[in-house]
Amino acid sequence: WGAEAVRRALAVLVLLAALPACSSVGGTGDRGYISGDGQISQLAPGERDEPIELTGTDLDGRAVDLGRLRGQVVVVNLWGSWCPPCRAEMPDLVEVAEDAGPGVTFLGINVRDRSVEDAQGFVRVYDVPFATVWDPDGEALLAFPVALVRSPPSTLVLDRRGRIAAAVIGPLPSALTL
Repeated sequence: WGAEAVRRALAVLVLLAALPACSSVGGTGDRGYISGDGQISQLAPGERDEPIELTGTDLDGRAVDLGRLRGQVVVVNLWGSWCPPCRAEMPDLVEVAEDAGPGVTFLGINVRDRSVEDAQGFVRVYDVPFATVWDPDGEALLAFPVALVRSPPSTLVLDRRGRIAAAVIGPLPSALTL
């Protein structure tokens, strides 16, 4: 199989995996999120798309530009303070972020919180050591493939060129996953 065929097959598998979560049987109910199962997808260097371009503002009003992080591995975590699986996985993300060596940066993207204060409260409670882009309307998510960031929690690993190298749809199975 060629790289394009593998990429298409991976996209189809991710979409098929999402179908039960989007149905009335396995849907969100009144919880407001679609939970993934923590499935891990990896892309070989030759299968990766163009670098992700993302700019925004962090929870303290500072500018964030993913392009400035080129040359580093970047772990991007999509979360919301209202999301129970996000709360469950955050201690693992904090542990890994604190132990990450040079050349690895973490970045959060907060979605659909009603106020920046809600998101800041979450960061304080979990002692999140990395910057988080505040994205109440989901505009920052447009930089990523829909199949990989359809709802929180989702975690993406970007290679040093800013391309998606791996994704976890749903909560991280453990800190060791990263």
